[in-house]
Amino acid sequence: MDTFRRGPLVFDVHDSGPVDGEPVVLLHGFPQDASSFDRLTPALHSAGLRTLAPDQRGYSPGARPTGRSAYRTREVVDDVLALLDAAGLESAHVVGHDWGGIVAWALAAWHPWRVRTLTALSVPHPAAMTQALVHSDQALRSSYMAFFQVPAVPEAVLLANGGALLRRSLRQGGLPDDLVDRYVQRMREPGALTAALNWYRALPFASGTPIGTVRVPTLHVWGARDTFLGRAAIEASRGYVEGAYALEVLEDADHWLPELAADRIGELVTAHVRGSAA
Repeated sequence: MDTFRRGPLVFDVHDSGPVDGEPVVLLHGFPQDASSFDRLTPALHSAGLRTLAPDQRGYSPGARPTGRSAYRTREVVDDVLALLDAAGLESAHVVGHDWGGIVAWALAAWHPWRVRTLTALSVPHPAAMTQALVHSDQALRSSYMAFFQVPAVPEAVLLANGGALLRRSLRQGGLPDDLVDRYVQRMREPGALTAALNWYRALPFASGTPIGTVRVPTLHVWGARDTFLGRAAIEASRGYVEGAYALEVLEDADHWLPELAADRIGELVTAHVRGSAA
Protein backbone atom coordinates (compact mmCIF):
# COMPACT_ATOMS: atom_id res chain seq x y z
CA MET A 1 0.00 0.00 0.00
CA ASP A 2 1.68 3.17 -1.21
CA THR A 3 -1.32 5.46 -0.80
CA PHE A 4 -4.62 5.58 1.04
CA ARG A 5 -7.63 7.84 0.71
CA ARG A 6 -9.91 9.77 3.01
CA GLY A 7 -12.65 11.32 0.95
CA PRO A 8 -10.99 13.41 -1.78
CA LEU A 9 -7.62 13.40 -0.04
CA VAL A 10 -4.87 11.00 -1.12
CA PHE A 11 -2.08 10.28 1.36
CA ASP A 12 1.33 8.79 0.63
CA VAL A 13 2.38 6.06 3.04
CA HIS A 14 5.49 3.91 3.45
CA ASP A 15 4.21 0.41 4.30
CA SER A 16 7.18 -1.89 4.88
CA GLY A 17 8.54 -4.74 6.94
CA PRO A 18 7.00 -8.18 7.49
CA VAL A 19 3.41 -8.16 6.22
CA ASP A 20 2.29 -10.37 9.11
CA GLY A 21 4.29 -8.47 11.75
CA GLU A 22 2.81 -6.48 14.60
CA PRO A 23 1.77 -3.18 12.95
CA VAL A 24 3.41 0.05 14.07
CA VAL A 25 2.12 3.40 12.76
CA LEU A 26 4.81 6.11 12.68
CA LEU A 27 3.60 9.73 12.73
CA HIS A 28 6.05 12.51 11.88
CA GLY A 29 6.17 16.15 12.95
CA PHE A 30 7.12 19.59 11.57
CA PRO A 31 8.70 20.16 9.11
CA GLN A 32 9.45 16.49 8.50
CA ASP A 33 7.78 13.74 6.53
CA ALA A 34 7.69 9.96 6.74
CA SER A 35 11.37 9.80 5.79
CA SER A 36 12.21 11.05 9.30
CA PHE A 37 11.77 7.43 10.38
CA ASP A 38 14.09 5.94 7.74
CA ARG A 39 16.86 5.40 10.30
CA LEU A 40 14.42 3.77 12.74
CA THR A 41 12.46 1.36 10.57
CA PRO A 42 15.26 -1.15 9.83
CA ALA A 43 15.54 -1.97 13.53
CA LEU A 44 11.79 -2.42 13.82
CA HIS A 45 11.68 -4.63 10.74
CA SER A 46 14.53 -6.75 12.13
CA ALA A 47 12.41 -7.26 15.22
CA GLY A 48 9.58 -8.60 13.06
CA LEU A 49 7.45 -5.45 13.10
CA ARG A 50 5.53 -3.98 10.17
CA THR A 51 5.68 -0.19 9.87
CA LEU A 52 3.22 2.21 8.26
CA ALA A 53 4.56 5.76 8.01
CA PRO A 54 2.27 8.25 6.27
CA ASP A 55 3.10 11.70 4.99
CA GLN A 56 0.44 13.40 7.06
CA ARG A 57 -2.16 16.00 6.07
CA GLY A 58 -0.48 18.95 4.42
CA TYR A 59 2.68 16.95 3.72
CA SER A 60 1.23 14.55 1.15
CA PRO A 61 0.81 16.57 -2.08
CA GLY A 62 -2.59 14.96 -2.61
CA ALA A 63 -3.80 15.92 0.88
CA ARG A 64 -3.32 19.68 1.23
CA PRO A 65 -6.74 21.17 1.93
CA THR A 66 -6.90 24.94 2.25
CA GLY A 67 -7.88 26.78 5.42
CA ARG A 68 -6.60 26.28 8.92
CA SER A 69 -9.79 24.63 10.20
CA ALA A 70 -9.01 21.62 7.99
CA TYR A 71 -6.02 20.91 10.26
CA ARG A 72 -7.89 20.57 13.55
CA THR A 73 -6.79 17.71 15.75
CA ARG A 74 -10.01 15.79 15.08
CA GLU A 75 -9.28 15.87 11.36
CA VAL A 76 -5.68 14.67 11.59
CA VAL A 77 -6.67 11.93 14.04
CA ASP A 78 -9.37 10.75 11.64
CA ASP A 79 -6.71 10.57 8.93
CA VAL A 80 -4.91 7.92 10.99
CA LEU A 81 -8.15 6.02 11.48
CA ALA A 82 -8.57 6.05 7.70
CA LEU A 83 -5.06 4.60 7.36
CA LEU A 84 -5.87 1.78 9.78
CA ASP A 85 -9.10 1.05 7.91
CA ALA A 86 -7.34 1.05 4.54
CA ALA A 87 -4.73 -1.38 5.88
CA GLY A 88 -7.43 -3.64 7.30
CA LEU A 89 -6.22 -3.13 10.86
CA GLU A 90 -8.52 -2.97 13.85
CA SER A 91 -5.66 -1.55 15.90
CA ALA A 92 -1.93 -0.84 15.83
CA HIS A 93 0.95 0.32 17.96
CA VAL A 94 1.32 4.08 17.44
CA VAL A 95 4.56 6.08 17.60
CA GLY A 96 4.38 9.85 17.20
CA HIS A 97 7.06 12.54 17.18
CA ASP A 98 6.49 16.29 17.52
CA TRP A 99 3.08 17.07 15.96
CA GLY A 100 2.75 13.37 15.24
CA GLY A 101 3.02 12.86 18.98
CA ILE A 102 0.06 15.19 19.56
CA VAL A 103 -1.92 13.11 17.08
CA ALA A 104 -0.83 9.94 18.87
CA TRP A 105 -1.84 11.24 22.32
CA ALA A 106 -5.26 12.27 20.96
CA LEU A 107 -5.79 9.00 19.10
CA ALA A 108 -5.01 7.00 22.23
CA ALA A 109 -7.32 9.13 24.37
CA TRP A 110 -10.25 9.26 21.97
CA HIS A 111 -10.00 5.82 20.30
CA PRO A 112 -8.18 3.53 22.75
CA TRP A 113 -9.55 0.39 21.11
CA ARG A 114 -7.57 1.28 17.96
CA VAL A 115 -4.25 1.75 19.81
CA ARG A 116 -2.35 -1.26 21.18
CA THR A 117 0.43 0.86 22.67
CA LEU A 118 1.39 4.52 22.52
CA THR A 119 4.95 5.84 22.17
CA ALA A 120 5.23 9.63 22.41
CA LEU A 121 8.57 11.01 21.26
CA SER A 122 9.58 14.45 22.57
CA VAL A 123 6.07 15.82 23.08
CA PRO A 124 4.11 15.94 26.34
CA HIS A 125 0.41 15.23 26.75
CA PRO A 126 -1.36 18.36 25.42
CA ALA A 127 -2.98 19.10 28.80
CA ALA A 128 0.44 18.92 30.45
CA MET A 129 1.73 21.30 27.79
CA THR A 130 -1.01 23.79 28.61
CA GLN A 131 -0.17 23.51 32.30
CA ALA A 132 3.54 24.07 31.64
CA LEU A 133 2.88 27.17 29.54
CA VAL A 134 1.69 28.86 32.71
CA HIS A 135 4.02 27.38 35.31
CA SER A 136 7.42 27.02 33.59
CA ASP A 137 9.63 28.41 30.84
CA GLN A 138 7.59 26.55 28.23
CA ALA A 139 5.91 29.75 27.00
CA LEU A 140 9.32 31.15 26.07
CA ARG A 141 10.32 27.90 24.39
CA SER A 142 7.07 27.97 22.38
CA SER A 143 7.12 31.66 21.45
CA TYR A 144 7.68 30.80 17.78
CA MET A 145 4.13 29.41 17.67
CA ALA A 146 2.72 32.92 18.05
CA PHE A 147 4.74 34.03 15.03
CA PHE A 148 3.38 31.11 13.04
CA GLN A 149 -0.18 32.40 13.62
CA VAL A 150 0.50 35.45 11.43
CA PRO A 151 -0.78 34.92 7.86
CA ALA A 152 1.75 34.74 5.01
CA VAL A 153 4.66 36.40 6.83
CA PRO A 154 6.22 33.21 8.30
CA GLU A 155 6.22 31.59 4.86
CA ALA A 156 7.99 34.59 3.34
CA VAL A 157 10.57 34.76 6.12
CA LEU A 158 11.33 31.04 6.33
CA LEU A 159 11.55 30.50 2.57
CA ALA A 160 13.47 33.66 1.61
CA ASN A 161 16.80 33.03 -0.11
CA GLY A 162 16.01 29.42 -0.87
CA GLY A 163 14.77 28.66 2.63
CA ALA A 164 17.91 29.97 4.33
CA LEU A 165 16.33 30.64 7.74
CA LEU A 166 14.51 27.31 7.85
CA ARG A 167 17.67 25.57 6.74
CA ARG A 168 19.76 27.31 9.41
CA SER A 169 17.31 26.53 12.22
CA LEU A 170 17.24 22.85 11.32
CA ARG A 171 21.02 22.67 11.14
CA GLN A 172 21.31 24.37 14.54
CA GLY A 173 19.03 21.67 15.90
CA GLY A 174 21.61 19.08 14.89
CA LEU A 175 20.01 17.58 11.79
CA PRO A 176 22.49 16.36 9.16
CA ASP A 177 22.69 18.20 5.86
CA ASP A 178 20.98 15.50 3.80
CA LEU A 179 17.85 15.64 5.96
CA VAL A 180 17.91 19.43 6.14
CA ASP A 181 18.03 19.57 2.35
CA ARG A 182 15.17 17.11 2.02
CA TYR A 183 12.86 18.82 4.50
CA VAL A 184 13.53 22.31 3.14
CA GLN A 185 12.98 21.14 -0.42
CA ARG A 186 9.65 19.61 0.57
CA MET A 187 8.58 22.82 2.28
CA ARG A 188 9.39 24.77 -0.90
CA GLU A 189 6.76 22.83 -2.86
CA PRO A 190 3.75 25.03 -3.75
CA GLY A 191 1.50 25.33 -0.70
CA ALA A 192 3.51 22.90 1.41
CA LEU A 193 4.75 25.28 4.10
CA THR A 194 1.38 26.98 4.44
CA ALA A 195 -0.23 23.57 4.91
CA ALA A 196 2.37 22.57 7.50
CA LEU A 197 1.94 25.85 9.39
CA ASN A 198 -1.82 25.36 9.37
CA TRP A 199 -1.30 22.70 12.04
CA TYR A 200 -0.22 25.57 14.31
CA ARG A 201 -2.86 27.94 13.00
CA ALA A 202 -5.57 25.43 13.86
CA LEU A 203 -4.62 25.58 17.56
CA PRO A 204 -7.43 28.08 18.39
CA PHE A 205 -9.91 25.36 17.41
CA ALA A 206 -8.44 22.93 19.96
CA SER A 207 -10.01 24.47 23.06
CA GLY A 208 -13.38 22.83 22.45
CA THR A 209 -11.98 19.31 22.06
CA PRO A 210 -9.83 18.48 25.09
CA ILE A 211 -7.58 15.45 24.93
CA GLY A 212 -8.38 13.49 28.04
CA THR A 213 -6.84 10.64 29.97
CA VAL A 214 -4.89 7.95 28.12
CA ARG A 215 -5.46 4.38 29.25
CA VAL A 216 -3.30 2.39 26.83
CA PRO A 217 0.27 1.28 27.72
CA THR A 218 2.38 4.38 27.20
CA LEU A 219 6.09 4.91 26.59
CA HIS A 220 7.26 8.52 26.74
CA VAL A 221 10.72 9.43 25.43
CA TRP A 222 12.31 12.87 25.76
CA GLY A 223 15.74 14.25 24.96
CA ALA A 224 17.13 16.38 27.78
CA ARG A 225 18.71 18.76 25.26
CA ASP A 226 15.38 19.52 23.57
CA THR A 227 15.23 23.30 23.14
CA PHE A 228 11.55 23.32 22.16
CA LEU A 229 9.98 21.20 24.89
CA GLY A 230 11.03 21.44 28.53
CA ARG A 231 11.09 18.98 31.40
CA ALA A 232 8.10 20.45 33.27
CA ALA A 233 5.54 19.45 30.64
CA ILE A 234 7.16 16.06 30.15
CA GLU A 235 7.06 15.18 33.84
CA ALA A 236 3.48 16.46 34.19
CA SER A 237 2.30 14.08 31.46
CA ARG A 238 2.27 11.15 33.88
CA GLY A 239 -0.81 12.68 35.49
CA TYR A 240 -2.79 12.19 32.29
CA VAL A 241 -2.09 8.48 31.88
CA GLU A 242 -3.93 5.77 33.80
CA GLY A 243 -2.20 2.42 33.74
CA ALA A 244 1.21 1.42 32.44
CA TYR A 245 3.48 4.41 31.84
CA ALA A 246 7.24 4.70 31.45
CA LEU A 247 9.34 7.80 30.90
CA GLU A 248 12.76 7.45 29.29
CA VAL A 249 15.00 10.54 29.39
CA LEU A 250 17.86 10.48 26.90
CA GLU A 251 20.38 12.83 28.48
CA ASP A 252 22.48 13.40 25.35
CA ALA A 253 19.60 13.70 22.85
CA ASP A 254 17.77 16.73 21.53
CA HIS A 255 14.41 17.17 19.80
CA TRP A 256 15.03 15.12 16.65
CA LEU A 257 14.78 11.67 18.21
CA PRO A 258 13.73 9.60 15.16
CA GLU A 259 16.69 10.85 13.15
CA LEU A 260 19.44 11.29 15.76
CA ALA A 261 18.60 8.64 18.37
CA ALA A 262 17.19 5.99 16.05
CA ASP A 263 19.08 3.04 17.53
CA ARG A 264 17.91 3.72 21.06
CA ILE A 265 14.36 4.51 19.96
CA GLY A 266 14.28 1.25 18.05
CA GLU A 267 15.27 -0.67 21.16
CA LEU A 268 12.70 1.11 23.31
CA VAL A 269 9.81 0.74 20.86
CA THR A 270 10.58 -2.92 20.24
CA ALA A 271 10.64 -3.66 23.99
CA HIS A 272 7.43 -1.67 24.49
CA VAL A 273 5.60 -3.55 21.74
CA ARG A 274 6.84 -6.95 22.91
CA GLY A 275 6.03 -6.12 26.52
CA SER A 276 2.43 -5.39 25.65
CA ALA A 277 2.09 -8.83 24.04
CA ALA A 278 3.67 -10.69 26.95
